[in-house]
Amino acid sequence: MTAFDPIETLPARPPFLLAAHCDLNGVLRGKRLPAAQARKLVDKGMRMPMSSIGVDIWGTDVAGSPLFEAGDLDGVVEPTGRGPLPIDWTGSGGAFLPMWMRRESGAPFFGDPRRVLAGILARFAAAGLTPVVALELEFHLVRPGTEGAPQPVGALPAAHPGAGDTIYSLDELGQAAPFLDAVYESAEACGIALEAVTSESGPGQFEFNLVHSADALRQGDDAVYLKQIIRNAARAHGMAATFMAKPYMAHAGNGMHMHFSLLDGAGRNVFDDGGPEGTPVMRHAVAGLLEALRDTALVFAPHRNSAKRLRPGTLAPVSASWGYENRTAAIRIPGGDPAARRIEHRLAGADANPYLVIAAVLAAALRGIGAGQEPAPREDNNVGDAGQAAIPPDWRQMIDAFAASPLCAALFPAEFIAMFTACKRQELAVFEAEISALEYHSYLRTV
Repeated sequence: MTAFDPIETLPARPPFLLAAHCDLNGVLRGKRLPAAQARKLVDKGMRMPMSSIGVDIWGTDVAGSPLFEAGDLDGVVEPTGRGPLPIDWTGSGGAFLPMWMRRESGAPFFGDPRRVLAGILARFAAAGLTPVVALELEFHLVRPGTEGAPQPVGALPAAHPGAGDTIYSLDELGQAAPFLDAVYESAEACGIALEAVTSESGPGQFEFNLVHSADALRQGDDAVYLKQIIRNAARAHGMAATFMAKPYMAHAGNGMHMHFSLLDGAGRNVFDDGGPEGTPVMRHAVAGLLEALRDTALVFAPHRNSAKRLRPGTLAPVSASWGYENRTAAIRIPGGDPAARRIEHRLAGADANPYLVIAAVLAAALRGIGAGQEPAPREDNNVGDAGQAAIPPDWRQMIDAFAASPLCAALFPAEFIAMFTACKRQELAVFEAEISALEYHSYLRTV
């Protein structure tokens, strides 16, 4: 157990702590405790059902989870060694203590997405490699309290679908300045390093870039916490923030692109050959990513709405493809200084779990490197709907591909695969049990 005093790390004693782990959907779930119990929490952790990590998006227990066959046992939720952090959901002065789950025996519980990532990072350590990771996170600001379709903080363009797009608009950044300042301030207080923020092309859409880090587990932490910081800052400024993958069909969706390179034991970037092409190791990693793209798509597009973002002509990928400086490809090799040669994985939506996104990308890359695979020919032009293998176009196909994949079985712990699949199947069943308003409008009086 990490020996640290969670109260002494704060500038002022908080009235309470919010102690929580991250579930499979990227939602923080936990308990509120009096600050006086902080030492007990650090020394012994707290007990919670292991099934609490695998609940569906509505927080409902997943009946098909293998955990219930064993009687829905408790796990031990313990501090990650970081925090408490001044992330206050309520404005009441509480502090957030990040946690993760283990089995009562002390063994890792691989239903916990943070444990899944930690296990994959251990494979890299055994190979003498250190991933350097950076995430880019997009979101939309919307009016709070709106029912049905979200309403942007500004008016939707009234003309053709592209009218009024504001990509890289300094005016829009200026209008959002108080909100953006609050995000930077809160992030800094939590030790989260942010680079630029940009105005993206969708209405009220922005993107924050996290500074690259050789601690991929912390990068996952930072992305999870940053999402909550953004939500809190938006709420404080009379808005709401959404990371929904495709809130508007006529406008850009929200992505979570991941950049990564690999360092050897001497700190050298193993993707750098001194020129623009990159090393054979880099191409082996690309091959591994392309091979896994179809079967792992559920990790990157985990919700009913997610696949709506993955459409031709939107700069979101629809097939397994790669290229140099090609933003229409799923896997992009950015240009620039060879010392910073890296791979950009462009499939994930902002609605995906950051720990699982990082885990899936790194696991597939390491498999490709180990096998010495070579990628398909690169794409130098607009990929469109071309490519070597199509990404499953709907949620059911993604779930089925993930569940039945021998490749996924080689990449991920069986416990995670079983829990994630059960969670997504239950969510799919809930959606399919509903009759949409569009169905009533189309069929009630016409067929």
